Amino acid sequence: MAKGKILIADDEEILTASLQKILSSEGYSASVCNHGDQFLTMVSTTNPEMIILDIYYGEYNGIRLLTQMRAQGIDIPVILMTAYAEVSLAVQAMKEGAYDFVVKPFDLKHLSVLVAKTMEYGRLQRKVKVLEEEIESHKPKHGIIGKSAIIRQLLGTAERLAVGENTTVLIEGESGTGKELFAHFLHQKSPRADKPFITINCGAIPKDLAESEFFGYEKGAFTGAYERMKQGKFELASGGTLLLDEVGELSQEMQVKLLRVLEDQKFYRLGGTKEINVDVRIIAATNRNLQNEVEQGRFREDLFYRLNVAVIRIPPLRERREDITPISMAFLQEFSVKFNKKMPVLQSEAVQLLENSYWKGNVRELRNIVERVVLLSDAETLGREQFSFMNPPAPMHGSGGKINGKFSLVIPSQGISMKEVLRDLILKTLSITNGNQVQASKILGITRSKLRYRMEQLGIQPEQRGYKVNA
Repeated sequence: MAKGKILIADDEEILTASLQKILSSEGYSASVCNHGDQFLTMVSTTNPEMIILDIYYGEYNGIRLLTQMRAQGIDIPVILMTAYAEVSLAVQAMKEGAYDFVVKPFDLKHLSVLVAKTMEYGRLQRKVKVLEEEIESHKPKHGIIGKSAIIRQLLGTAERLAVGENTTVLIEGESGTGKELFAHFLHQKSPRADKPFITINCGAIPKDLAESEFFGYEKGAFTGAYERMKQGKFELASGGTLLLDEVGELSQEMQVKLLRVLEDQKFYRLGGTKEINVDVRIIAATNRNLQNEVEQGRFREDLFYRLNVAVIRIPPLRERREDITPISMAFLQEFSVKFNKKMPVLQSEAVQLLENSYWKGNVRELRNIVERVVLLSDAETLGREQFSFMNPPAPMHGSGGKINGKFSLVIPSQGISMKEVLRDLILKTLSITNGNQVQASKILGITRSKLRYRMEQLGIQPEQRGYKVNA
């Protein structure tokens, strides 16, 4: 099989015949075009992977032909040749999109290396294009990227919930899983889409300022409020959607006041005497298990049931590993544009590293990692070396390690269900064995049939390269 298709475009027939013979002996499929008026037609018919083009191409100018080719959307890498060592021509050629520039007479060994390098560059560019198209296919306007079954199901659920414009929705998930993106999606798909979307971070507001942030204040309500009246987040969101981010962080006092507003859609500004009516849809988000918080007496039960009308639970990134690569590619594209760099290609070893990492910070952590790599590396391909600064994988939540030779289970402070422990245990074991169920059952000390039963029960389906979690 040929190493690649090359079109040699020059009016010197002896030179093109020699180049064709040399390149063919090196394993390339080389075609020749000796007439400038046939060049663009031959490019279309032969569909080469790279072009060697003479600048002085008989009556035709190679740089002008290159410009015409680019104008037609043909992005094949081109090496330009000339018998004149003029720097100005080289600069102009690069500006018009040439990959490189050689001066006749050229060293054949140098040309051979340059052809191989250009061919590889072309392959990488085609990979990038395919990946960009794949990213776009998984990157709708709402910005939620993912091809896993659970993400597709959650988007469908969110779209159905969005129709109920007054239905309160509780979004649960670890930090960095994309809870705010799902809240935006709910708003965009709802009848309130053309109205305000306001976010209030309940965990970032000092306790003594919480009420004024939520409900606003009147002039003179407290020290520092003497300049003018200020509207609160509820008032600003009227007609639209209010996202209560990290709602589990609210103080008991604010929980009482919030409950009253959710029930009546009425409140007073701090220091005010006029009751204000609002029409707001509430979406609450939390990285805590609010049910556990209720049981521990840290969250009001009546407020929990008021928020827990409809629930979307976003799984952590480690439970939807098939989303890691498309998300990584999207971030690579984003930061390559931001830092004005060519988008690098992820090598398989880097993909494996990313997919097998724990991602305690989920998508947010992945985004930060990719930003750092793109900023600090100028490599055209990214392998393990570029990600060597990453922390070693952490144990799966609810798992543990060995202490004095014995296994010790670590229970998260917020609690964990037996189903989650079993699911994580099986997923991690399958990851270690690359999806081999026989080896996994031996590690777990159970029969293969029992392992398969548990996998079906927990929604884990085996795949050729490992596993995936279904909804």
